[in-house]
Amino acid sequence: MAAKREKKKGVGDARGARSLIDPRRGDIEDDASSTKRRSMLSLFGSLLVEISLPKLILAWTLLLVLPGLLLGLAPIVFVEWLTIVTDKLASLVIGLWSLTMLAVLITLGWFGWRALFRTAEKNFWALNSIVVEPTYAGFREAFRQLAERLFARNASDTSRARLRAASAAIAGILVCGLAFLVVWLVWPHTHLFGSISEIDSWKRVAVVALANSVVAVLAYLAIAALAWGFADATMAQPRNLGRFDEAPEKGRLWRIAHLSDIHVVGERYGFRIESGRSGPSGNERLKRLLKQLEALDAKDKLDTILITGDMTDAGLSGEWAEVLDALAAHPSFTGRVLMLPGNHDLNIVDRANPARMDLPTSPNRPLRQIRCLSAMNAVQGAHVRVVDRTEDCLGGTLEAALKPHAAALTRFADIARPILSKEIPEIWARVFPMIVPPAKANGLGIILLNSNADTHFSFTNALGMVSAEQMRGVEIARAEYPDACWVIALHHHVVEYPWAANALSERIGTALINGNWFVRSLKPLAGRAILMHGHRHIDWIGQCAGLPIVSAPSPVMEVTDDKDTAFYIHSLAIGGNGKLRLLEPERIVVPGEPITSP
Repeated sequence: MAAKREKKKGVGDARGARSLIDPRRGDIEDDASSTKRRSMLSLFGSLLVEISLPKLILAWTLLLVLPGLLLGLAPIVFVEWLTIVTDKLASLVIGLWSLTMLAVLITLGWFGWRALFRTAEKNFWALNSIVVEPTYAGFREAFRQLAERLFARNASDTSRARLRAASAAIAGILVCGLAFLVVWLVWPHTHLFGSISEIDSWKRVAVVALANSVVAVLAYLAIAALAWGFADATMAQPRNLGRFDEAPEKGRLWRIAHLSDIHVVGERYGFRIESGRSGPSGNERLKRLLKQLEALDAKDKLDTILITGDMTDAGLSGEWAEVLDALAAHPSFTGRVLMLPGNHDLNIVDRANPARMDLPTSPNRPLRQIRCLSAMNAVQGAHVRVVDRTEDCLGGTLEAALKPHAAALTRFADIARPILSKEIPEIWARVFPMIVPPAKANGLGIILLNSNADTHFSFTNALGMVSAEQMRGVEIARAEYPDACWVIALHHHVVEYPWAANALSERIGTALINGNWFVRSLKPLAGRAILMHGHRHIDWIGQCAGLPIVSAPSPVMEVTDDKDTAFYIHSLAIGGNGKLRLLEPERIVVPGEPITSP
């Protein structure tokens, strides 16, 4: 008996020793990139210490310098070709050889100008997304933040809206003036309309090409900033939703469970990047949520379960496996799940180190795109359609669009050779927007957008932008179903909420860079569309320019395991006038369940 007591005592001591540090509750290493546990200044300090300068220099060369050179060389090449052709015509001696040479030059110009124009256009819009729109958006939001701090601490929504409008106009004027000032300073170094033979060295050619590029981009910035500034100043500002609509006496009612930012991790007790130990561990809360959803669906059938991005915490294969396994456990409703990519699915380079960056030539981003495509194809590939831009109509399903590329995608995922990666971004861009067309011509359809900016740096992973090509796809869907109403879903919040932001980083670090343009582009759908997004983990329902906007809270983030979270089931209807109605939503609480110490 004494021996047994000694043995039990030893086991108890060992158990007690293990409980000194409970590994299920993590430690300081789990807070390495957490914005909830560390200040932005602390994270920035770590970034400076850890950042790779050679990688940074090479990345900026590939992303800025090389596109600038190619854009600046385009007018020089065109003028050089034009000069040669005109010289040949001026000194033409009729003969077979002269005519042959002239024909060759004209043929090269005829076919080559398209490639030259496409190259210049591609690099111009690449610089636009990296420099132009972020510059204007940064100035606009900085002015708004300063103005609200100085003049609108206790202002009404109306006063704050006026202040934001004025700040946009001032930002547009200031950016326009600064851009024209730089153009004036750089102009003497340009060589837009002369021959390359007039430039004395290749070093000088590079300087001239960059100067040409700077002038082209900043001249566009000056004009665009002025136009955007006054457009943003005159458009309606975001406001809280005054009241919900009443259900029509008869007609169809659509019920949509809106989830977002579930941030699935690949480890049983893993913590999230943003929250660290201030948030939950593992995926148990998501599993409880899905069980609740199954019970709610059995009681009153849901039409759609919409997940607006950040399905995973870092876009890793193990995390996507957990997402698919969690959904597969509920076959009764998985056929109605729709998802779209978030910044954590695509733009996280390293979970633990915000200073890590991918070079534009790195295979990591295409790999994250392939994982996301594969998961979306598995979940909704047979139900969503892509846009056929050559015919300006809705095309086949996502599954059909990806099928011809399946072998190439699989091969790249297996060996990740750079030569195979060029096709992947093009495939990725072509599948958005994804469309669930309405069952009837005057019914309700769903449009899924990719709002993630192409970033290669974990510290800037949250930036968002909706491309003009995607908006063209939205317009094609609208034209094909002119009487339909739409749920337009994306990850990023499109406009700032109508209350003062705590920090400037909330405005320009996470918001959609071209959000105001995006809202203006949707003006034809006012009254017949609703926007649904996630990203900020904030519970808000408002409106802007006639468009209701629904921001989803995260049902798993922001609190530790013992605290409750929630999500919403939204009910939509179409009135007799063809307008979309947003009814009062149902708030579903997901109870907390703390981990007990051993």
